[in-house]
Amino acid sequence: MKPTVVLHGYEAVKEALIELGEDFVERRSFPIIDKVNRGLRIVFSNGNIWKDTRRFTLMTLRNFGMGKRSIESRIQEEAHYLVEELRATRGSPCDPTFILGCAPCNVICSIIFHNRFDYNNQDFLALARRINENVKLLSSPWMQVYNSFPALIDYLPGSHKIIIENTNFLRSYFVKEIKEHEESLDVNDPRDLIDCFLIEMKKANNAETAFTYENLVITISDLFGAGTETTSSTLRYALLLLMKHPEVAGMAKDESCESPESAWKMFLASLILGLGRRPLMLYPSSSPRATGNARTSRQGSAHEGMVPQRSADSVAMREEERRGARADMGTTILVSLTSVLHDDKEFPRPETFDPGHFLDDSGKFKKSNYFVPFSTGKRNCAGEALARMELFLFLTSILQNFNLKSVVDPKKLDTTPVANGFVSVLPSFQVSFVPV
Repeated sequence: MKPTVVLHGYEAVKEALIELGEDFVERRSFPIIDKVNRGLRIVFSNGNIWKDTRRFTLMTLRNFGMGKRSIESRIQEEAHYLVEELRATRGSPCDPTFILGCAPCNVICSIIFHNRFDYNNQDFLALARRINENVKLLSSPWMQVYNSFPALIDYLPGSHKIIIENTNFLRSYFVKEIKEHEESLDVNDPRDLIDCFLIEMKKANNAETAFTYENLVITISDLFGAGTETTSSTLRYALLLLMKHPEVAGMAKDESCESPESAWKMFLASLILGLGRRPLMLYPSSSPRATGNARTSRQGSAHEGMVPQRSADSVAMREEERRGARADMGTTILVSLTSVLHDDKEFPRPETFDPGHFLDDSGKFKKSNYFVPFSTGKRNCAGEALARMELFLFLTSILQNFNLKSVVDPKKLDTTPVANGFVSVLPSFQVSFVPV
């Protein structure tokens, strides 16, 4: 019931989020999130709390290896556990949702808690289940109704109550971890993100500081959820696409197929970096199959398989009149990332899976400014470098060790999301991981 402006297309989005980034940096109100977070956290907070929390998070992620070889080794280790868990299915059909969620969740756990969990750990299972449930509920039609009429519906039963219950469960676990960290904290040797935050809390002498106990709990919740569900969803989407296009997978395994014209069809060949060897994120050309056009086709397929995991919305910070639309201060600005990612001028067949969208006429990878699945500007995803590394290494490890077999005719596989709200929720599917 409030004035809203929707930004559609690359030029409009670029102008708002990059050229006028400071004027569109505030987040609008999101009732269900506001209710459980009270204006804190990194994603939906504003002002100095958001700036300080984001700055701290980026710095800490980098210090603990985001984008570096140190975190790459950790992800490779987790990829090994992931492969072993998939191997335990013995090629039987399974829903990969939970297993694929465990791997990125454990990477986040190692950064936040300095610890990883066995995939059958009961605490871990409970955390993963509640995160997955919350993401689905946040994208349901009921949440759209709730966010439109929170004052009325807040007193009624419904799935919003489940979200609050799950959130409280997660935070009670995080509080327990924080207390254990407080008891063993060494300010001269921080082990993880919690230690770093506790050290900043000791330094803080400002009543309006972002470094409070409550904000630590909520920031952990943000990182835990965002660092788990979005990456696992993209991994599942990639597997779904690979099963739906078996002819491409077949050609990709044919090492004799190396012509530039068919480079885009070889994207799996550049992912399968030699059986029995762990993939290296920083040195993909070390593989004999990841050279020339095969290497660039891998990049093309990785870009084509990525899906936007969030919509971007902000609030105008001053009066603006652009492109024939006037936005007064406080106007909600909705940014359609889909309009950029599906622009048919940049991507001739936007509704079709085609890694060729990211290859030039000679089969070499070409960068596109329209590729913004992590958004862009000052509110872009803080964990983009980590997510990119995880997606490459986890997917590569799976394809090194297994052939993917659909339990239904690949042509009948539906990749259409079953819900579009907070995120896009993919349909459930069964896959057999057949050892190579």
